[in-house]
Amino acid sequence: MAPSAACEHAPMHLPVLSKASSINASVLHGPRDLRLERRTIEEPGLGELQIAVKTTGICGSDVSYYKKFANGDLCACMPLSLGHESSGVVVAIGPQVSGFSIGDRVALEVGVACGQCTICRKGRYNLCKRMRFRSSAKSVPHYQGTLQERINHPAIWCHKLPDNISFDAAALLEPLSVGIHAVNRASPAPGSTALVLGAGTVGLLTAAMARQAGCTQVTITDVDQGRVDYAISKGFATHGYVVPRPLHTSSSSSSIFTNSNSSSGSSTPLDGIATPSSTLPFRSSLDSAKALAANMLALTQNPILDSDDEDIGVDATFECTGKEVCMHTALYATRPGGKVIMVGMGTPIQTLPLSVAHLREIDILGIFRYANTYATGIRMLCNQGKSGAGFTLPSLDDMVTHRFKGLENAKGAFELASRTMDHDGNLVLKVVIEA
Repeated sequence: MAPSAACEHAPMHLPVLSKASSINASVLHGPRDLRLERRTIEEPGLGELQIAVKTTGICGSDVSYYKKFANGDLCACMPLSLGHESSGVVVAIGPQVSGFSIGDRVALEVGVACGQCTICRKGRYNLCKRMRFRSSAKSVPHYQGTLQERINHPAIWCHKLPDNISFDAAALLEPLSVGIHAVNRASPAPGSTALVLGAGTVGLLTAAMARQAGCTQVTITDVDQGRVDYAISKGFATHGYVVPRPLHTSSSSSSIFTNSNSSSGSSTPLDGIATPSSTLPFRSSLDSAKALAANMLALTQNPILDSDDEDIGVDATFECTGKEVCMHTALYATRPGGKVIMVGMGTPIQTLPLSVAHLREIDILGIFRYANTYATGIRMLCNQGKSGAGFTLPSLDDMVTHRFKGLENAKGAFELASRTMDHDGNLVLKVVIEA
């Protein structure tokens, strides 16, 4: 017979029901099918903060998802909230979170790594295979982006902001991080020269970081005159080169040599009939890239310092477009022993003249997003405009050319972000959606 103690009732541990609330979210259901929906959000969980999102910048990858429901090889297979360049305010604090208070202003680092694998322990958490990145279709279920009124986010990936950094500038810490990481990988010596292909947001910030690292000559190139002029007038680069584009006249954004509305690897001649680049002689395209590189280098060529024909070129080239023809140009523009940094993610399979790199010992380095950069970026923003600081980062607030208020206006923001000029002929650089 069982002891009587066994008949005693053990205390029941009922689950603690968290309080849920309803929020608005901008949700993409297919190409250009953007809807404003109501979602339920729980209280922040263990190690999480609940953030009221104040500003989200629209990135090129967001525009790609908006247009095609895909970004490169990544195809969305379920509804997806876009947005990953964001800042906001702490409105709730989850269990076991210290160092934060309600009302703290934060920038969000939206790539959440596992923190346990060998790659993470080495500090290169951007390469973690279990990384979940907001607004990306890489993980399933998709990690929802920041175009929501509030999100719960791990506290360790929330970076507190001083009061003098605006929400707009804080949102641009994300593309700034790409530039910081790219230049860290290049490790230019003081007095180096650099070339940046592509004058979008990432290209501009990469150029600025090259200057910050001590490059005395930084040339930036783009097909868009307005972007190149902006880069020079605001101090992102020391020299600019506008790439001729006689084969198309579209004002939609934003890559060198090709109309971004075309499929990758095609050009549009004057008669408007698409001609696959594969039908053009490969040698001819290489000759064109070589000539273009020579024209870019001529801008900064010094007859005394560059008298050796065998050593002409820049020390580091940052390719920020992801286009095959730009990689060709990058290889020809880089001096022997220099580096080509692959920043832009575009054409996934490319045909390159690798002997140009091989025989001249040019290092080709890839970068993927960023790691350990947000604290650096915040310090740089705190140092803006201070006298005696040498080169300082140009204003990130000035990079925001168009602002849309409220998630209900997200569709208009995405349509504008896909262009280089608005309907009034003004430059479109960075479009943000504000709460």
